[in-house]
Amino acid sequence: MGARTAGETARRARSPRGGNDLAPDDPAAVRSVAVVGPMAAGKTTLVEELLAASGTVPRAGSVAAGTTVTDHDADARRQQRSVSLAVASLVHRGIKVNLVDTPGCPDFLAEVRAGLRAADAVLFVVGTADAAEGAAAPTSALLAECRRAGLPAVLVLSRLDHARADETAALVACREAVTAAEAGEVLVPVTRTERADDGTPLVRALLATDGPDPTAEDPDDARRDLVETLIEQSEDEALLERWIGGEPVPLAALRADLATAVARRSLVPVVGVCAPAGAGLEALLDLVVDAVPPPTAHAPMAAHAPDGGRHAPVALDPDGPVVAEVVHTGTDPQGSRVSLVRVFSGRLTSDTVLTVCSDPLRVPSPRAGDDATGAGGRDSLRVSRVHAPLGATLREVPWCIAGDLCAITRLGAGTTGDTLCAVEDPIGLDGWELPEPLLPVAVSAERSAQDAVARGLARLAATETTLRVERNEDTHQVVLWCTGEAHADVVLARLRAAGAVFEVTDVAVPERETVLRAATGLGRHVKQSGGHGQFAVCRIEIEPLPRGGGVEFVDKIVGGVIPRAYIPGVEKGVRAQLEAGVTPGRPVVDVRVILVDGKAHSVDSSDQAFQTAGALAVREAVAEAGTVLMERLYEVEVTVDDGLLGAVLGDLSARHGRVVGTEPDSTGSTRVRAEVPETALLRYAVDLRALTAGTASFTRRFSRYEPVAGNV
Repeated sequence: MGARTAGETARRARSPRGGNDLAPDDPAAVRSVAVVGPMAAGKTTLVEELLAASGTVPRAGSVAAGTTVTDHDADARRQQRSVSLAVASLVHRGIKVNLVDTPGCPDFLAEVRAGLRAADAVLFVVGTADAAEGAAAPTSALLAECRRAGLPAVLVLSRLDHARADETAALVACREAVTAAEAGEVLVPVTRTERADDGTPLVRALLATDGPDPTAEDPDDARRDLVETLIEQSEDEALLERWIGGEPVPLAALRADLATAVARRSLVPVVGVCAPAGAGLEALLDLVVDAVPPPTAHAPMAAHAPDGGRHAPVALDPDGPVVAEVVHTGTDPQGSRVSLVRVFSGRLTSDTVLTVCSDPLRVPSPRAGDDATGAGGRDSLRVSRVHAPLGATLREVPWCIAGDLCAITRLGAGTTGDTLCAVEDPIGLDGWELPEPLLPVAVSAERSAQDAVARGLARLAATETTLRVERNEDTHQVVLWCTGEAHADVVLARLRAAGAVFEVTDVAVPERETVLRAATGLGRHVKQSGGHGQFAVCRIEIEPLPRGGGVEFVDKIVGGVIPRAYIPGVEKGVRAQLEAGVTPGRPVVDVRVILVDGKAHSVDSSDQAFQTAGALAVREAVAEAGTVLMERLYEVEVTVDDGLLGAVLGDLSARHGRVVGTEPDSTGSTRVRAEVPETALLRYAVDLRALTAGTASFTRRFSRYEPVAGNV
């Protein structure tokens, strides 16, 4: 086959099924849905089969073979699971549908939150074998995320062909989770699953357009239950009267009531799907087009002025000034940056000039070097091309209307969480909270490889929003803070792929020492080897201070036995030795050092000599006083379901933690506040997730140094 011309490629990209459906001119012709669910629920497979069913791709790829559209990342293929957000756009019945595929692993919660930010509704995918496989806890945690986002939802019961598939049990488990959360949504099946003679699942839509209008005498129980629920949700009394009177109820009215109930989040339609067999795919796409609310139903976005002050919310207006947000930053196969952008107002086209406004309230805080208020030093940029993403494939389109998603390459200054807006009307959208990375991983490199590691980490920091790179001033280690082991695995693999050579080492925990009792020390530095000599003698007293007292230096020299010009040298030597520690790597803190006596020589004394004498005096005084090892203590707050409270308390006790309080709330959870040594927290992010099946969360904040238990 001959090579395509650039014009042919562009025409094919813009017209996958005729027309320009990938760049609709009306926001009402767009549906953006986040595909969310626990691991192994079949989210990526579902997206792949939907793309194939709509004719977007010629055939569905395989997760096992690494040929799916949305798992295009090398790390996703290696782990055989999604590790980042990916978008694939298709067209169904003239409506553009943006499928935002999100990871199910809890380590990549930031990607889920970004997907929810980009979408107007949720396809929540639960495997029908999950009830038997113990996935209820992760499902509840993800349901809570979706509920916080406030988006309408469709429940997709997948993997109907699994040997242990139990559609009824899965639906019951989801209803129990919704009831426990007091969410108030009603879960109602809108499809019915049947079996062919060979056992292949067949999915029928209960409100199919080619079926008869239902009546109260309908023999199909599932269809009758759905209709009754919709009539209860409806405010149309005439519809209720027709139903009670035994008259047929128009299907068009029922489908309209379904869309209304979904939009106001009082009803969650349930669809059964067997993606490999193609069962339920058409019903699901029809439901997305007919019942999922378009962007025009999206509430105005909270916003702020560039200086952090108040600003009117941003309403969806295709003719208004451009306001968009970078919801995800990735890279293409050539390593160039690709930004996924959600447009909230206006129309984004090629050559549009925009300014970048960061969110001053964003968590974590703005990047190092950024203006914390977002007011000064805003960058301007020009959009080169606008694309409709299909995983890693970028299909050029002429514009992206308000309410739609697009991909932009080489965006320059803009990164995840930044607002892109018109230069003449700068505005910032209030951002979303990112999960805090709480798993430390230390890396070390030979001196010759350190520059390559630094460059690789700088590139990673631009795309990994939850990666925090820290150079510990106490241990001099480079520490990568990740959200879990799977996230750490991806970060390290990408760093190596960038050409960096390094080793993973144990994370060192800073330690301190303090003195047990008061003591004295004599520092004598006398050298005479011809020429100008060195002479300095000083006597100090050292005594402990209360915790957090730091280091105090007190001058009690009288009579000029040490000239005033040399006393700063003594203090400098004392403080330097205390900071270095008598035991290497363990600074001495919470002490008062009193300079009480000394001697000087009119010719041989110098500032440097008294620095050395001060250090020698500290070493002798600390040795006489005796020391106690001190460790870093952190204030930890754990939020855990009441049913797992005992396990968490027992685990904290085993880590030598001290519980200082518990606060139950109305959602069936309890906040536990405790003080825990840092050494016991290095892998707490992993251990707590394993202990609670990912349902608990925690925060940590440095409190103080305390003596190690048993060493006082």
